[in-house]
Amino acid sequence: MPDSTMLQSQYAAQIQSDLDSNVAEREHIAGQISALQEQLSILESNHALLASMQQAIGTPAVPAAGKAPKKAEASAPRIPQARSGSKSAGRAAKKQARPAPKAKASGAAPTLRELVAAHLATSGEPRSAAEITAGLTDAHPGRNIAGTVVRNTLENLVAKGQAQRTRQNRSVFYTAPEGGDTSASAQPADSDVKKGEDAVTPVTTD
Repeated sequence: MPDSTMLQSQYAAQIQSDLDSNVAEREHIAGQISALQEQLSILESNHALLASMQQAIGTPAVPAAGKAPKKAEASAPRIPQARSGSKSAGRAAKKQARPAPKAKASGAAPTLRELVAAHLATSGEPRSAAEITAGLTDAHPGRNIAGTVVRNTLENLVAKGQAQRTRQNRSVFYTAPEGGDTSASAQPADSDVKKGEDAVTPVTTD
């Protein structure tokens, strides 16, 4: 109980101190407001007296500071718009500034058909499609040679008589024809095979 009474006394003293400070601050601010109102009243009286004196001597009224005449605002110069011709010229210049598309690889690079036929001619022994693909990949690392396209090319060469196909158990091997011309120029190129080659293995300069 003594502790509770002491705590209540401390709270009461703190609240009374805050109230006194609040009243003193209010009185101080009220005094400042009264002084400012009195100063404002004096300024308004002086303004009315000066305005009447100005009218009495016939001096034209001067606009208040910070307010510009309306005519001055209307007379602001307009920025001329660019002509449509200059826009067209700018667009044409941008088009000319664009880099030209890269030229496609020249036709001097051998086709996959020619590479397969030459590989058969130089191997001298039967080769599977996987072996031919591996050999061409090692010889031409810059080209993306797919095994399925090599197999289709070999079958096309067999159909054209430019390669021979033999079976050993379940494996299929290909060789160059005996005494035949294995070059792609001996027969017209098959457009379908060439399209399939271009779709899978783009021709690049070796």
